[in-house]
Amino acid sequence: MPTCINRRDFIGLSLGGFAAVGTGAALVAMKGSWDPLPSVISAGFTTVDISTLKEGECKTVEWRGKPVYILKKTAQMTPNASRDVHIDGANYSIGVQICTHLGCIPYYESATTSFKCACHGGAFDVNGIQTFGPPPKPMEIPPFKIDGSRLVLGEEGAEYKKLVAKA
Repeated sequence: MPTCINRRDFIGLSLGGFAAVGTGAALVAMKGSWDPLPSVISAGFTTVDISTLKEGECKTVEWRGKPVYILKKTAQMTPNASRDVHIDGANYSIGVQICTHLGCIPYYESATTSFKCACHGGAFDVNGIQTFGPPPKPMEIPPFKIDGSRLVLGEEGAEYKKLVAKA
């Protein structure tokens, strides 16, 4: 015997169906907002050829919208076992070139072999460690991996993990 759905049951079933569809659409939209933007994913890695750097030369590249310095150290520059990166027999210093005081971008002064922040007089040595002024801590070391004569910023390689373990 066929059952008849009255008006009240039909409205209740319809409302339940619309609520289920709306909840599903809201969950899909929320999931989309949790995922990183495509621009962030594509900017995740920056590859830099360091084979052309000369001793004492500082090169600045952009990684995830931040300036990152790569400095090929000379024999006269102060070594720092906890921050030096060794690549093919040469020592390098790598860091995010942003002042840890107020986020300014310090410039590299080759005459004094230091980074100077023009805003508040902060100074960092060739290792990215604060030496003068208000910066409270050293410059950050970005995650990196060494791939032959190339440096891949944004990927945690064995060399980066050794530096982080020393800190």
